[in-house]
Amino acid sequence: MALALGCTVAELLARVSSRELTEWMAFASLEPFGPLQDDSRAGVIAATVANVHRDPKKGRPLRPEQFFPSLKGGGKRERRQSPQQQLAIIEMWNAALGGKDLRKR
Repeated sequence: MALALGCTVAELLARVSSRELTEWMAFASLEPFGPLQDDSRAGVIAATVANVHRDPKKGRPLRPEQFFPSLKGGGKRERRQSPQQQLAIIEMWNAALGGKDLRKR
């Protein structure tokens, strides 16, 4: 985020509250942005253009990560989580953002 704003991490932390930074982190986990996401989009475009012009008889279609090595492994933080792990993450974000747990226990 500091890079996108053109400042150092120390300057970012001086300008942004902990709450706002946490909200940006939550947003970024839902809607990734930044150089890796840009590479992902460019890789999709490059693979699409290359596949339109390739001979279908010569091997498999090209994939985005073949154009951008930074995308090896999917380029995303994809991992499977159990429902219990998902709930724990939601509880963490709720607490970090000052929310209240309204479930009956």
